[in-house]
Amino acid sequence: MDKYHKIQTVFKRDPETKFKTLLEGEFSLPEFEFLKDATWVCTEKVDGTNIRAIWDGEKITFKGKTDNAQIPPFLLETLQNEVFDLFTVELIRSIFNDTPVCFYGEGYGAKIQKGGGNYRKDNSFVLFDIKCNNIFFAREKAEDIADSLGIEIVPIVEECNLFEAVEIAREGFQSWWGKFDAEGLVMKPKIELCDRNGNRIITKIKHKDFRDKEEQ
Repeated sequence: MDKYHKIQTVFKRDPETKFKTLLEGEFSLPEFEFLKDATWVCTEKVDGTNIRAIWDGEKITFKGKTDNAQIPPFLLETLQNEVFDLFTVELIRSIFNDTPVCFYGEGYGAKIQKGGGNYRKDNSFVLFDIKCNNIFFAREKAEDIADSLGIEIVPIVEECNLFEAVEIAREGFQSWWGKFDAEGLVMKPKIELCDRNGNRIITKIKHKDFRDKEEQ
């Protein structure tokens, strides 16, 4: 199953700071500028490691961001025995039968990235997308499936335009998981769209992008 697509930051990065900071107001893609005043659904960006849980119609296999990426053994054990256990596999079979599907999410928690223990003292998986028959499910359908399977899904922080989303990330906001700063936002148009080449329109912004600018 395909690896997850790249998510472009909303603004271009400044080559004069070795791309550490943003050129605010200079959108990285023309589609973002065109849709800047539209309503975007903003979800919390989780600081973890990318995980694909792939259902092939018979069993689930786990892969990282790429096919060669190594999943930490302790996280793999959690995925196999707690998140996607036998009960969950049977539920997936009841929903999708033998149709292949990929659950895209983030492995997160203790020992995963710096500050991972702020999210939780153990580790787990949080869903951010489901792809089936080469189509990403709408948020509402993904929520329903996550609820049926007993799997977490990334929380919605706000529905707003792109400039408002940038301000939320600039100011920083408390993570849904505890009293610490969230990493940032991932934004999708409320009505999902693709560009002329069929690429999904999706973007992101991190609180760190603005901290780096203050440190210059």
